[in-house]
Amino acid sequence: MRRLLLTLLFLGSGLAHAGELPETDWLELMPKSDQKALEQMPEITHNTPEGDGTFTAKGGLKQSKGLPAVMYSTKTVAAMDGKDIRIGGYPVPLETDAKGRSTLFFLVPYPGACIHVPPPPPNQLVLVRYPKGLKLDDIYTPLWVTGTLKIEKVSNDLADAAYALDAGKVRAVKESDL
Repeated sequence: MRRLLLTLLFLGSGLAHAGELPETDWLELMPKSDQKALEQMPEITHNTPEGDGTFTAKGGLKQSKGLPAVMYSTKTVAAMDGKDIRIGGYPVPLETDAKGRSTLFFLVPYPGACIHVPPPPPNQLVLVRYPKGLKLDDIYTPLWVTGTLKIEKVSNDLADAAYALDAGKVRAVKESDL
C-alpha cells in the first residue's frame, strides 16, 4: 500500500527541489498528434481479444501485434533533442557492471511496463546510459534521472525506444521529494 501511495504521489508531483531542473512530463516527449490518438484509444486488457475493441498485451516491452498504431509510434519532439532534463520513471535493467550496478536501462513512465501491462510506445521509452551505475534493488522503486536527452532510435530484443539519455545523476525518489 505504501508503494502504491508513493507511486501515485510521485506521478502527480511536479515539485522541483532547490538546484534541480524542473520535472519533464512524459507527455512532453510525445507529439500532440500522438497524445490525441492515445486519448481516443480503446481500452487495452491483458486477456485475449473478445471482439469488443480490447487488445492483448504480451510479456516484455516489445509492442504486440494488433495494438493501435500510436502504441508503435517513434515520433519525437524535436525541441527535446539535446535538452537537459529531469524525468521520473521506473527502470528496466539491461546491463550491469562488475559490482552489479545498473549502467544501462530503459526508463518507463509506469511500474511493471515489462510485466503484465502493455508496453509504452517507443516515444515513451528512454534508454538511460549511466556509467557510474546504480544499485537497483527493486524495479518498482521510482527514479529521478537527470541528464541530456537525445532523439535516438534504439532497438534491441527487449524493446524499441525513440530517445536516449546520458545521465549525470540517477537517484531513487524519496518521500521527502513529494
